[in-house]
Amino acid sequence: MAPKVLVSDKLSETAVQIFRDRGIDVTFDPSLGKDKDALLAAVKDYDGLAIRSATKVTEKLLEAAPNLKVVGRAGIGTDNVDKQAASRRGVIVMNTPYGNMITTAEHAIALMFAVARQIPEANASTHAGKWEKSRFMGVELTGKTLGVIGAGNIGGIVCQKAVGLGMKVAAYDPFLSDERAAKLGVQKVELDELLARADVITLHVPLTDQTRNILSAENLAKTKKGVRIVNCARGGLVDEAALAELLKSGHVAGAGFDVFETEPATDSPLFDLPNVVVTPHLGAATTEAQENVALQVAQQMADYLLTGAVTNALNMPSVTAEEAKVMGPWVKLADHLGAFVGQMTDEPIEAIEIVYNGSVAAMNLEALNCAAIAGVMKATNPDVNMVSAPVLARERGVEISTTRQDKTGVFEGYIKLVVKTEKRERSIAGTVFHDGKPRFIQIKGINIDAEVGAHMLYTTNHDEPGIIGTLGQTLGQNGVNIANFTLGRSDRGKDAIALLYLDEQPPEAVLGQLRETGLFQNVSPLRFAV
Repeated sequence: MAPKVLVSDKLSETAVQIFRDRGIDVTFDPSLGKDKDALLAAVKDYDGLAIRSATKVTEKLLEAAPNLKVVGRAGIGTDNVDKQAASRRGVIVMNTPYGNMITTAEHAIALMFAVARQIPEANASTHAGKWEKSRFMGVELTGKTLGVIGAGNIGGIVCQKAVGLGMKVAAYDPFLSDERAAKLGVQKVELDELLARADVITLHVPLTDQTRNILSAENLAKTKKGVRIVNCARGGLVDEAALAELLKSGHVAGAGFDVFETEPATDSPLFDLPNVVVTPHLGAATTEAQENVALQVAQQMADYLLTGAVTNALNMPSVTAEEAKVMGPWVKLADHLGAFVGQMTDEPIEAIEIVYNGSVAAMNLEALNCAAIAGVMKATNPDVNMVSAPVLARERGVEISTTRQDKTGVFEGYIKLVVKTEKRERSIAGTVFHDGKPRFIQIKGINIDAEVGAHMLYTTNHDEPGIIGTLGQTLGQNGVNIANFTLGRSDRGKDAIALLYLDEQPPEAVLGQLRETGLFQNVSPLRFAV
């Protein structure tokens, strides 16, 4: 059956057609975004939900959509999506951070010019029939120092355009490398130095606990007299009241704001001040940008629903379509390893250690980690998936650790999973053969070679004659067919294990018969999603 996607906000017909062309059953009803009750009633049968800013994806909405796998936001901001609730329910949240980069960067540059040359006030004055040529004395941007707070995707474009305008650029970004700074042609500085030197300051960071009020009253007071400040990023980065006071005093010569702490902004301390240019969050508002983000979100959602490729997800590691093809068997293996130890563990888990050896160590380990953790957690929560599993593990205080190793042993690559509880430690390792099929290669340190089936039986015992016969005879007498049989032991007369691939799940009465023999320390039926 084809995946179903609901588009509840305005997306271009071209974007909607992308879903159709990819074989996805799409419903386009942009009226639903503004009618939460109608949306609540409509969303239950859909695998994907494509939105802009009107649709509010709340916990209540997510509860009403049991089939939902992905929410795609055409644009950067996802304040209208409860990402924590989505993660708990295993729903991927995607955005499109690159479709409007140029548009937003250009708007920041436009506001710089508008403030530097007082263009809006001069325009209004001239429209009023005045000719106040001497009133509007501006400043050149060429040769001035631009302070860029945040030199990521959009900030980096602003840096390049400012250098092209002949500005000196100083950038503050904790994640900006020396190589990246040199490529952009900017000087990497600390925030205090930027504040003291910049003639114009522009912000291009997300709103987080670390960046909220990054231009606080205290930091604004450190700025150079006559500075001009531009914000096209997020409201809440600047203390608007403190900035208004500095504008009134003349310490700050002008400001250009496209975003505000409260939006829609019908009132602000910055309104009605001279040489303050304000726009209603127009950073992404160009025909090209709106089309780009719509096309991008449609492609991303279709890729995920059809191939498993994850792009620009906010609560899941990205996996390209190429990675998804190569990693598919390894993701399944990681899930199987987790499922094995999860089903074998009936005590609170304290830690999960995952070792990647050889060729697999060069893959996307974040995604593999999610698969392994999901496998472990499914034993107690069958609805968990790669999105919700890490959240569940964190909530339970489970410590997750990952190790990469160069190739050791006979396998080109393998994954080893170790789960620790207060009382014991369990380990299992597996690999993927050239046929793409996952195999278990070690349990409890004992080497084996076991194909993974939907129904399996795991036993442990002291190595002694008669065990194989007892297993085969008991299962055979009860009509349980063995599809495959793997044995292993640590040494003669010591620990031994058996892993049986069965055609169906053995009845509890049959398991009871095996346990009653007294030959086995452990008799555990296992299920795997193959």
